[in-house]
Amino acid sequence: MTLIATRPDPGDARPYTFPDLQRVTVSGGTVIGAHLPGQALASALLLLDAGAARETSGREGTATVLAKSLEEGTAERDSAAYAIALESLGAELSPGLDWDTFRVGVSAPVPQLLGAVRLAAEAVRTPRLDPADVNRVRDDEVTALRMDWAQPGPRADAALRADLFGAGERFGRPMHGDPASVAEVTVDDVIAFHRAWLRRPGVLLVAGDLDTIDLKALGEAAFAGTGGEPLAAEAPLGVPVRDQRRIILVDRPGSVQSTLRLGHRAPERATPDYVAMTLSATVLGGAFTSRLNHLIREVKGYTYGIRGSYAMSRRFGRFEVAAGVQTAVTVPAIIDTLGEIDRTQQFGVTEDELAVARSWRAGQLSVEMQTPGSIVGALSTLVVHGLPDDYYPTLRSEYLNTTLADVSAAAATHLRPHGLTLVVEGDAAIIRDELVAANIGEVVDAQV
Repeated sequence: MTLIATRPDPGDARPYTFPDLQRVTVSGGTVIGAHLPGQALASALLLLDAGAARETSGREGTATVLAKSLEEGTAERDSAAYAIALESLGAELSPGLDWDTFRVGVSAPVPQLLGAVRLAAEAVRTPRLDPADVNRVRDDEVTALRMDWAQPGPRADAALRADLFGAGERFGRPMHGDPASVAEVTVDDVIAFHRAWLRRPGVLLVAGDLDTIDLKALGEAAFAGTGGEPLAAEAPLGVPVRDQRRIILVDRPGSVQSTLRLGHRAPERATPDYVAMTLSATVLGGAFTSRLNHLIREVKGYTYGIRGSYAMSRRFGRFEVAAGVQTAVTVPAIIDTLGEIDRTQQFGVTEDELAVARSWRAGQLSVEMQTPGSIVGALSTLVVHGLPDDYYPTLRSEYLNTTLADVSAAAATHLRPHGLTLVVEGDAAIIRDELVAANIGEVVDAQV
């Protein structure tokens, strides 16, 4: 058997074409359709400006409880009748939310799409919200969160977010809340959130064979009985970064590994540097072949995997590196990680590294945009972040043609190795003294 020591060269990116778009304004809302000729299955996504950022302080998780309560029945049908109505159309409902939006997706065979959208609108506009159902959904969510927070990671994530955005700010607390905040959510909170935010028309996104789909009829079904003007867009939060590092220690007694979260704030998703930033982060930590994974996993053997990337919403972004390492090598792993971030920031990337990142990112578009559901997800990015209709048709060429100078400049501008917050969740009795002695940043105890 012969082992190949060098990785193969990337191949040519596959052809990629984003569907043509159509827009219809109806009943106070907007319908955007992506044409997929011959597609027998269609997807629709109702997008409302009612994300987690709209929640009341101390009640984080309200919107999540609401989303999970939508299938518990409507004013017209109980939960069993509603489920039967969906199943009779071969439809599937998918409620959810992020920082910016409350979204309800539905997929169905093209002839049944109008009926499926009517059912989705029925759940969104007139949910039953029976107190017993809402309380049960809330309690189930609290139980799930408690189980999740008992594992390594969520406390570290919460500590990093609180430090970057402020524990007193909504963006400084977990998007879906924590066990304590969700436990405080009441039926009245859920009903009030629904009344305040889910009765506006919003935007309906559709992907399917538009030759057989009536976009106006879908809009009338989705926006019936709604009212109110679109909400004004709020300004980005900015990118303040400290001039020195801070280490936040989350004590996990007896832990055999340390969970690492390193991060700082970054621009919002609509930044013109998005492509160059994404490519630089791919080289640094966004792929299995990245610098960080090669050094920390392959060379040093400190971890099963480490990743670094930008996460961006409408008003803010952040750069983050995440890994779990053996307790005994916590400090060496941090020092090596900081070194790779610093090297990338100072000296940029190489042409060979960039070629791999270009090919992978461009190729992903061909792989990811294969289903109606993925297309409506892409359309939601256009709407939420105010991107032009030709964004995706040109994105592949931007990935392939962004220059080495541009990518290295993005790394130099947007990576801030000396302003990082480093969260270490592990056995403080073992790692605290070594962290202090390493003199890589002020060490403080977490408040989560």
